[in-house]
Amino acid sequence: MSSAAEARFRVQAPNSIPRAIKVIALDAAGEAVVRRLAEAVWNHATFFTAASRVEPGGGNLPPAPADEALTDLAGRSRSVTDEVDTADLVVLVAGPGGHAQAASLIGRACSLRRVTTTGFVVGAASASQNALSKTLAQVRPWSLMVVIAHSDDYVEDMMTALRA
Repeated sequence: MSSAAEARFRVQAPNSIPRAIKVIALDAAGEAVVRRLAEAVWNHATFFTAASRVEPGGGNLPPAPADEALTDLAGRSRSVTDEVDTADLVVLVAGPGGHAQAASLIGRACSLRRVTTTGFVVGAASASQNALSKTLAQVRPWSLMVVIAHSDDYVEDMMTALRA
């Protein structure tokens, strides 16, 4: 418990600065979480997918070009550059297994524009260390903060705290 003297130094109101937050699913596991999040009411968040492209034989292809790398949840193509230009924060959401190749394309765009990025690895509770390591190797270089979320609700809690 703090004293009245200490209480006067506390922030008395929540952070009132609205942030334009872009939440981007990088793979199928991330897309499931992003679609669930998008069902809630958010004032300053928009949701996209950038799921990795897969070859017919099962191998991964390089990420799509920047002008067609994102898809909104209605299925329309969006430009990474345009979306990052209007963002204060980009949240990357991926599951274990190393299918988050689009993190580098999005991360480069954010770095060029000095937009903060946060990465969430969802579904980590049941994942192997090897699967987690593959995704972390793709997301970590492009995220200021990476959270290994043992509960998918953590992403929602973080967005609520940021007043999305």
